[in-house]
Order: sequence, then C-alpha cells, then structure tokens
Amino acid sequence: MSTVGIIGAGHIGSTLAKGLVERGYDVVISNSRGPETLTDLVAELGPRARAATAEQAAAAGEWAVVTVPMTAIDSLPAEPLAGKIVVDTNNYYWERDGRIAALEQKQTTTSEMLQERLPDAIVVKGFNHIMSTQILTDGSAEGTPGRRALATASDSTAGIDFITELYDAFGYDTVVVGSLAESWRVERDQPAYVVRQDARELEANLVRAER
Repeated sequence: MSTVGIIGAGHIGSTLAKGLVERGYDVVISNSRGPETLTDLVAELGPRARAATAEQAAAAGEWAVVTVPMTAIDSLPAEPLAGKIVVDTNNYYWERDGRIAALEQKQTTTSEMLQERLPDAIVVKGFNHIMSTQILTDGSAEGTPGRRALATASDSTAGIDFITELYDAFGYDTVVVGSLAESWRVERDQPAYVVRQDARELEANLVRAER
C-alpha cells in the first residue's frame, strides 16, 4: 500500500492515521510543534508510522491529508504536494481561527482556500462532517441497510474517484456535492454537518443547505 503524509495531528489527523495504518498504509505525520511531540502517538500507531515536519510529511506521502486550523493554511508546503491528491478535512471555526472576511462574506470556501494555497495539488473534501470519534466506529460493509454516507467535493474527477474508494475502505458510501465552490453545503451549521445519515438523507440535507 502507499505512504500517506498527514499534516495535522489533532483529533481527525490522529484518528485517520490509526485507521490508515490498520488498512495497511504507511503514515508520516506532522504537527505544528515538531516531530518530537508526536513520540507517544507514533508509538501507539506502531511501526508503519513515523513523525516528521510538515515539509517532510508532504514530500514522503504519495498522497496527503491536511487537517489544520484555517490560520495555518498559509504555512503549508505547496511544492512537495504538487501533483498529489490532498484530502481536505478542514472546517472554519471563527472562535478558533478568528474572523476570516472572505469566509464570513461567503466569497469562498475552506476548500477553495486550500486549493489556492496548493495550486498544483488535487484537493478533495473528505471526513470534514463526521465527528472524529465516529470515523473508526460508524462504518459498515457495502450494501448494509442504512450505511452511513459522507459527502465530498472536488474540481477533479480523479479526486472524487480517490475519496470514493477511501470512504468505502472506511465503511462509508459517497455523495458528491460538486465542485469545491459547492463544498459549503457540508460546512459548519449546515443540515448535513456532523449528522449520521445515509446517502438518501445526505442528498436531501445538501439540497436543504442555505448559504
């Protein structure tokens, strides 16, 4: 299996790291405080995981996960992520990130901001509207009645195909929102946000979303 670079070792980053290791991936994980602060997490994850800087994680990964506060986007290493699929789990919390005018005024989305920072990467929204504590517990086999669905958005069909396979590996159906410009439909305070829903219910909640 491939090597994944994870930038951000908070609740979502560490949970995805665990899930990916369990599925046979090698993980290179980073945070803003330095590799030495990830010793316990890496020990828990086992021999398939190692800690690194964000630059090193981006370079090592055949694809990447970015799961950071919006205030950290401008410091992401763009060059080593060029040409790679980047799964964007980011959400905007003004209480944490401060007020970001372009988001407050609905001029852009969190995913579009990440794509602007990483112009040569393939950004795809993923795992942003499920609680981290549920990522490894709510999945089920394909065809299970009421199987939980997760939404995604990307400007690339390759990105959509990729996340669809990844979601399935974690036990989730996929519902495509559309382009990154439409990803606001699964952002905070929208009907689909952190709600357990199957594909039909998720599609209905996406329609109900209001900008």
